[in-house]
Amino acid sequence: MKKKFWTTFFVSLVVFSALFSLAGLYLFDEDSVISIGEDDNGYLDEEEKAEEIEEKGEILFLLMGVDDLEGQGGIRAIKKMEEDENGYKRTGMRTDTMILCKFNYETGEITMLSIPRDSRVNIRGRKSMDKINHAHSYGGPNLAIQTVKDFLNIDLEYYVTVDYYAVKEIVDAIGGVELDVPQRMYYSDPTDSPPLLIDIQPGLQTLNGDKALEYLRFRSYPEGDIGRVKAQQYFMKEFIKQALQPKNIVKIPKMIQTYFNYVDTNIPITAALKAVPKLNDIDFENIKMATIPGEGRDIGPHNYYIPYEEETRQLVEEMFEGFVLR
Repeated sequence: MKKKFWTTFFVSLVVFSALFSLAGLYLFDEDSVISIGEDDNGYLDEEEKAEEIEEKGEILFLLMGVDDLEGQGGIRAIKKMEEDENGYKRTGMRTDTMILCKFNYETGEITMLSIPRDSRVNIRGRKSMDKINHAHSYGGPNLAIQTVKDFLNIDLEYYVTVDYYAVKEIVDAIGGVELDVPQRMYYSDPTDSPPLLIDIQPGLQTLNGDKALEYLRFRSYPEGDIGRVKAQQYFMKEFIKQALQPKNIVKIPKMIQTYFNYVDTNIPITAALKAVPKLNDIDFENIKMATIPGEGRDIGPHNYYIPYEEETRQLVEEMFEGFVLR
């Protein structure tokens, strides 16, 4: 059982932090952000939500990566913020990564759909269309969920938010991640606060935590936002595979503390516990991954990613059947 828990924990920090490792989170962290049976906002309590998930046999959630470059406190600050009358938190922090994730409790199958951060969509409360990664800045995880729900016409309720610094800490803890970097990655902005420098040579190499963050932050790909999405997907697969090596078991205590500091979620505890028996069925080499189809386009002074509506609709219906709103 311990082996399963550690496997669970590793996966959670990279891709599915809530779904698999909440068992450990709630067993070890008495100050966890979710309480069973409370219904302060008029929603179903956690037990009822978990029963709904069990009946469906699948859970759908939005994985968001927050890169707190401006030092606003990251995940810990977001947890302490008060919601407004609409249930939103004005975090001031944009999401750097948005991935729609589905886990099937019967088969252990994992499905992921990356949403380019510059996707031009409608955001409730805004007068004009905006980049989808701004939704979290305007209204926190709840507005981000609502925006994706409106954009893809899906039944979406749950989220996992991971601070990029969690990745940095875990990469250092496991001794780095080996990646085959496809191109020279260089970017310098001395006016940023703090100054930002990205400098990675191409080729097979082991990246430490700082270099891993540079890799994730780099944006200047020939394919634009799509190139960045592909790079992030590649990183996640390699990170999971290498983190699961037996030699990393002794590094678990440090990773548990990292999890507490840098991850937030609203997934019910019991829903996470029920995922544990399926861990051995998961084939991490064959995780289904796709990206919202579209193209980059300049509109006014800004560059956006314009999704192809019909192709996106078909892809969503294919990947997330059972969650599409009719």
